[in-house]
This record gives sequence, structure tokens and C-alpha cells, in this order.
Amino acid sequence: MAKNPKKRVIPAEKRGRTKPSFPAKVKSQESRAESAERGGDLRTYTIRDYRLEKPNFTLRQVRVGDEVRYEVESGDLSAPVPPIRESKYLHREQCIELYRWMLLNRRMETALENLYKQGQVVGGVYFGLGQEACSCASAYALNKDEWLGPMIRNQGALLVRGFSPADIVMQYMAKAGSPTKGRDASSHFGDIERRNVVSPISTLGDLIPVLAGVALGARLQGRQIAVMTYIGDGGQSTGVTYEGLNFAAVQNLGLVLIVENNLWGYSTPADMQFRVKDLAERAIAYGIPGMIVDGTDACQVYDACHEACERARRGEGPTLIEAKMMRMKGHAIHDAAEYVPKPLFEYWKRRDPIARLEDYLVSKKKWLTAAANADLIAGVERQLEADRELAVNSPMPTPESAAGGVYCEAGCHEIKPKYAMPARRGTSSSGGKRSEAAVHLK
Repeated sequence: MAKNPKKRVIPAEKRGRTKPSFPAKVKSQESRAESAERGGDLRTYTIRDYRLEKPNFTLRQVRVGDEVRYEVESGDLSAPVPPIRESKYLHREQCIELYRWMLLNRRMETALENLYKQGQVVGGVYFGLGQEACSCASAYALNKDEWLGPMIRNQGALLVRGFSPADIVMQYMAKAGSPTKGRDASSHFGDIERRNVVSPISTLGDLIPVLAGVALGARLQGRQIAVMTYIGDGGQSTGVTYEGLNFAAVQNLGLVLIVENNLWGYSTPADMQFRVKDLAERAIAYGIPGMIVDGTDACQVYDACHEACERARRGEGPTLIEAKMMRMKGHAIHDAAEYVPKPLFEYWKRRDPIARLEDYLVSKKKWLTAAANADLIAGVERQLEADRELAVNSPMPTPESAAGGVYCEAGCHEIKPKYAMPARRGTSSSGGKRSEAAVHLK
């Protein structure tokens, strides 16, 4: 029988990398002499985990006749709901404001679902039910002059960045007053002039290199900023995700990547998509910090994103944050999600992010009285009803407007640096200033 080969340990100096302070560290139990005898330092990698509970369910496929479905094989479905983690950074007014964004997000999607059932929505609708804490709290961590690249379920993030419910509802109804003026009936819209929002791209993962490029452009203009985008648990396996994140890591760009692990890649459960226990572990391969949060806890999401954005502003590079939660509807409105075991839905329904934050504000912190909470909810309902009426009564685009905006016409927009003119140094042979070579990215 062949002997087991010895584990090969490559010294740090031969790997060409200095020892990072986070998330990697040298084993503290090992003396310098022991380390030297082994041929160099040994590293263990840690992933920071903010969660107060760590659910672990195993699913199995079951065939009944011609039907294949999933059943929960193991895991405690009766576990009590954990408390909201106290935020290190949010104060009372911010928590209440964040709660309001989440309520508006939920009520707006309910209105969209009703409009779809009435036949007033053109195309499909992609919901973020159960993911409001992740969408709203992550975007809330960005500064106004920083950049966001949302995905199809991040409509709460769009609200936080300044889009109104009327904007989003009109977009799905393909109305003339929508952000794309009726030329698109899905979430493909942004605002690079005022709100610093890059339009979602249907090809999953493609926003990652785009946002990395935005961070690079800002740095060439003398600014270190945070840029944020999202990817799902299924989309995280795409090649462009790896390429974009690797580029951001190598160039030390301020990318904050939120991996929304909502447990199902369309109809495929997460543990049949990848072998790693946590998708945050993939940060290790890029040499960047990885964090795990409970995606239904707004305080956890905000704190992790706040810290990641602060790292970005200090010029310390990208961060990968895995938010674990359950997508409480199917992939889109046409998908009834019959493949999901009902006990799983019940488990995550008890962890509704809005109900948890409401209880935290009203019952635990006493930052909202029952009457003040009722007034807040009524205010959200009034705003949404006004925006819904505005959207419903808005006109459809005229046929002759279809050709407009297809091509960039003279003077239609100005392309200029967002923050400052790119840094220039040195002089050319003619005595004028010479721009810095484009290859010097860092």
C-alpha cells in the first residue's frame, strides 16, 4: 500500500505574497522554530460569521411516479427565531428609516403582483420577498457619491438610492414616464447621472467587472470609493464572476460583492450546486476578506456592508459578503416554486425580516411605540397608493417614440470624469504634460 504523501507547505516568500492580516493568519500555536523546520509559515483562513443561528438542512430527491420532488432529510425546522443582532453603527433614526424602506419595498412588490394579475404588467416580475433586509440595508451602507449595481431582486436597493415606487411600477408597466420611457418592461434601468446606479445586466455576473471598472475609474481620478453589486448562489458559479472578482482583488479595488444565497438556483437546491459549505469560503481563493450574515437581519447586513465599504474607502480592496436567506417565492412570478418543501417555507416565514425588525424596534428597543409604528405603516401605504395611481394613470409611449434613443445622437449626453480629471504627471518630449500610462493601474 502506498504511503500517504506529505503535505506540501510553500513558504510565503516563494509564493510571492506577503502575509495578509485578514482573513488569513499564521497559526498562533506554532512556534517560529517549528514553522521554520516545516519550511515556512502555515496559514489558516477564517471567515467572519455574524449570524446568531446557523441552520443546516439536507435535502434529498424523491421520485413519486413521474414526479421528482425534494424533502428535508435533516435539520431542525422547529428552532426558535434568534433575536436581531445589535448594530454597532446604526442609531435609532437610521434603524427606523431602514425599516421604512423595507416596508415600502414589500408593499410595492405586493402592488406589482396585483397589477400583474390584473394584466397591467408587461412581461414578468421578479420578487425579493424575504430579501428586503439584504437589499435595503446593503444599499444603505453606501455614501451618496458611491456606486450601486443592483440585480433583479434588489428593488429595495433602488428605493434607497432614490428611485420612487412610481418609477419602478411604471417600468414594469412599460409606461412612457418610466426610467426607460417604455422601451423595457423589466429591471434594466439605472441612473449614472444623479443616483450613481448602473443598470442591471441579464447575463449574470457581468456587473462585477463593470463595477470593478467604476472603482478603477474613480481611483484614476484620485478617489477611493466603495462600489457594490450582487450575485446569486447560482450566478456565483459563472466564469465572469471569477474573472471580475479576481481583477478587483489583484487591483485592490473597492468592490463590495453581496452573494445572495437564497438557497435555490431557480429549482436546484444550493447543496446540489456547489460543494463548499459556505460561498464566503470562495473569498479565500482571491486573498480577500469573506463574511457571512443572516440575510433576514437588517442590522447584521448593514454592519458587514458598512465595514466592507470602510475598507474600500481606505483603499484596502474588495470584500465578499454571503447573505443567507430564503427566496420566499419562485424564480419569477410565473414560477409557483412547487419544488420547495413546504416546511422550509414555514421555517423561513417565521424569520420574516420585516417582522423581526419591527419587533426589535417596538418590543425590544422601544424606539417605536405601537401608535408610531401604525402611523409609519399608514404613511407607507399612502405613498404607495399615490405612486400606484400615478403609474396606472400614466400614458403608454407613442409609437413614433420607439425610434428615439436607439443611437447616441450629437449632444445627447456628455461623457466626462465623475470626480476629477485623471491624475497627470511628467512631461512629454515636446515639453507638455504627459498622461500616466494606462497599465499603471494600482
